[in-house]
Amino acid sequence: MRARLERPALRLVSGAIEEWSWFCGHCAAPSPRGEAPAPTARVCPSCGFGLLLEARHDAVPTTDDAFLVVDSALRIQGVSRRAEQLLAIGEDLAVNRPVSEILVPADAEASARTAFAAAVSEAVAGGGAVAQRFVRPWNTYGVRMLVRIAACGPPRAALLVLKS
Repeated sequence: MRARLERPALRLVSGAIEEWSWFCGHCAAPSPRGEAPAPTARVCPSCGFGLLLEARHDAVPTTDDAFLVVDSALRIQGVSRRAEQLLAIGEDLAVNRPVSEILVPADAEASARTAFAAAVSEAVAGGGAVAQRFVRPWNTYGVRMLVRIAACGPPRAALLVLKS
């Protein structure tokens, strides 16, 4: 006779569930009623420009934050209204450009350069942790901005929230 294999019962692990929130990829306005938008209604009802994106609750930018949305090829796919002002570049000129043409690590050491790219790549891959690095605009020296890097989507991307 075959022995009956006992399988462990499923159980909820506390702290493993993360809260995610929807926000506009241009003005950072939260989704109305905090609900997921209908697939055919992902354009922001507040500004009419941005697509609604989802990110971890602790990574969602405020309307005063400057932020970028970066895809898996490390190309910029979205620029907030505040980031356009802070970085002095329009969204039309930034979209589809490598993030390294807009932001570079603030530290001169080679390891800092790869750490920034690795953190962005990990966020795009769906990494759970929120990373922080120091960056600067590519054409400005003596400026350091803290950037918070987290996953967002759909489609899967990295959210870079700049704190100047």
